[in-house]
Amino acid sequence: MGKVGLGLAVGCAVASCAIAAVMVGRRVRSRRRWLRVVRVLDEFEETASTPVGRLRQVVDAMAVEMHAGLASEGGSKLKMLLTFVDNLPDGSENGTYYALHIGGTNFRLLRIQLGGQRSILGHDVERKPIPQHLMTSTSEELFDFIALSLKEFIERNGNKNNQVRGKDLGFTFSFPVKQTSLSSGTLIKWTKGFAIQDMVEKDVVECLQKALSRIGIDMNVAALVNDSVGTLALGHFYDKDTVAAVVIGTGTNACYLERADAVIKCQGLLTASGGMVINMEWGNFWSSHLPRTSYDIDLDAESQNPNDQGFEKMISGMYLGDIVRRVIHKMSLESDIFGPVSSKLSARFVLSTPSMAAMHEDDTPNLSEVAKILEDSLDIYNVPLKVRKLVVKICDVVTRRAARLAAAGIVGILKKIGRDGTAGITSGRVKSGKSGKMRRTVVAIEGGLYTSYTIFREYLNEAVGEILGEEIAPFVILKVMEDGSGIGSAMLAASNSSQGQSQSQSVDTVVQVL
Repeated sequence: MGKVGLGLAVGCAVASCAIAAVMVGRRVRSRRRWLRVVRVLDEFEETASTPVGRLRQVVDAMAVEMHAGLASEGGSKLKMLLTFVDNLPDGSENGTYYALHIGGTNFRLLRIQLGGQRSILGHDVERKPIPQHLMTSTSEELFDFIALSLKEFIERNGNKNNQVRGKDLGFTFSFPVKQTSLSSGTLIKWTKGFAIQDMVEKDVVECLQKALSRIGIDMNVAALVNDSVGTLALGHFYDKDTVAAVVIGTGTNACYLERADAVIKCQGLLTASGGMVINMEWGNFWSSHLPRTSYDIDLDAESQNPNDQGFEKMISGMYLGDIVRRVIHKMSLESDIFGPVSSKLSARFVLSTPSMAAMHEDDTPNLSEVAKILEDSLDIYNVPLKVRKLVVKICDVVTRRAARLAAAGIVGILKKIGRDGTAGITSGRVKSGKSGKMRRTVVAIEGGLYTSYTIFREYLNEAVGEILGEEIAPFVILKVMEDGSGIGSAMLAASNSSQGQSQSQSVDTVVQVL
């Protein structure tokens, strides 16, 4: 019995050791898989980092490119386009106006009533999607759709075509356009996923005017403006210290008020106000100081416009979700922590930026929203909590970089116009006795990425403060503009039309294409 018992004991010990060895082996392999994934995240976070020193390099590069773009055509990645807008609204505007605000994937129809004394008495808004096939169809099909939508909206609001006949029409077209006057300009290129080839180098006002004629709307396009210019107009309507505007949504752009004599490429440019609103088209900004990763390189190479819109692809809503998707895909190839590799991880733009933001801002104890979005968007199921936390971290790295780079771009504009306080004691200051008083500076901001994504907004605001420093930051105010691009464009139509200048009109209409 003793020998048998000893044999059993030895057998059990051997079995226990074998089981222990298997368990240890599994733990070691699991640990290695986890470490591989963590290494992917660490490398991404390091490459995408935005310390304040790097941000200040981006600020300097932005200001330099702005100077170059104003000096000569083609002298910079920044187009620095003249808008022919030199008279911004002052708050005295009166009347009822329509606006059609068309974004990258949606458009809104607006009806607003202005009451003077910087007041908007009321406005109605209707939202409508742009059919995706129209983004790559023909110019005629796109503008017929726009014109028909405008006609239906006018009729739904109790007006008939004969009530708007002969009225001036403002047209905000938020793609790169070379303007030749306030009411004419040719498309330079498409962005935001649009690719209608027969439209490039055409006069966009003429395309809209013909579409309106085809469906029987007798209106005259009086002003061609940009969405960021509309945002600037609304900002200035409320606050005369507004000098720049930024749109950060599906796409991104910025404009600002420049001295007319600083536009060297247009020598002899004279305006009544001495200033000129410049449309930067800053989505195309590029600098070696931008923290570009392998994921950005791949995204750019697979895009409809490779080697173009580099800044936009790092900070705008169209692309952030896809960068997160690419990082998750890389991790899934390195390890099985997400389970079998989902085929959806190879699909471009399958993870939207709103979904990414929802995961990032998930405050449930077990990150249930993260789990749901991984299932619904990427077909990734039963993900452990620690992996969900990893996904949130990826979202944070992507969002933080985007917001801080956008902040650097804003400060770059302020540097160009002497409002950042870095060019000596008088920069951005108004003399008052022996000491200089820093001028109050307002930047109007619109776009869902900033207005609706709380963490993005907090990161951007924080970075602006970091870059400017404690002395200057309190004098720079970032103001959210709701529907600024639509309402602001209505105001610009009023101030740049014969009816608007006399403030005697009852109805004007603005069409805005983002």
